[in-house]
Amino acid sequence: MAQHLEGDWLELTTVRGGSIRVLKSPHPRARRLRLTVTPKGARVSYPQGTHPAQISAFLRSQAEWLERKLAELDLLARPLPPLRVGVPIRFPWRGGTARLDWAEGPFPRVLPAAEGFTVVIPRPHTRALPMARGLLASHLEAQMRRDVSRWMAAYVPQLGRAPTALRIRPLKSLWGSLDTRDRVNLDLALVLAPPSALRYVLVHELCHLKVRSHAPRFWAEVAKLFPDWREQRAWLRVNGAMLKAELDRLVAEVD
Repeated sequence: MAQHLEGDWLELTTVRGGSIRVLKSPHPRARRLRLTVTPKGARVSYPQGTHPAQISAFLRSQAEWLERKLAELDLLARPLPPLRVGVPIRFPWRGGTARLDWAEGPFPRVLPAAEGFTVVIPRPHTRALPMARGLLASHLEAQMRRDVSRWMAAYVPQLGRAPTALRIRPLKSLWGSLDTRDRVNLDLALVLAPPSALRYVLVHELCHLKVRSHAPRFWAEVAKLFPDWREQRAWLRVNGAMLKAELDRLVAEVD
């Protein structure tokens, strides 16, 4: 895989003659090189002052992983149709699909419908799309928080540990994390997944309260609470890029 610098991008040429563009992103607080791939493309972040040769060597070492992730995302394929006010769409929902419809009303809200949700937008529609995205983000987070809170009530006593907080928001590449303050962070895209996949990620992060690494004893803790973790991890590896792309379509540009 060859490479050459082009502005803020590093262009990689694959052994098959294809081309991959990786956004270069210096970060003042970065301590190491990091490569991430999202539905928007590939990005390499690095500490300021890193020599270009180090960046190129790092990308060569990650070439196989990068090509695999890009293949999973299928970034060269036609992107998902954008979210448009008044245009119904279907999207993945808890192992099946749901329909998103639109209606006009006196105040903005999301209502349950027979096959999914209806987004109600008042007139005038001057900021209808940002309003709709915010409504959807709040609605999806509330649904996910209800599920996770119910499951945590069962898992925490078994584990003998409890997180200090639960934060749910779109994450670029991770499904979840446990920070140094014992706060569990979960990717909002998991609300679109089958409940069992969401439960696996929750258990994964809760078990890090006991074992911070991925040592064998960590996986033993996961297996105690969720014996089918391997199946759900495999499902996310196959379908994860699709979920993140779908969430991005629904709530993009929502902080």
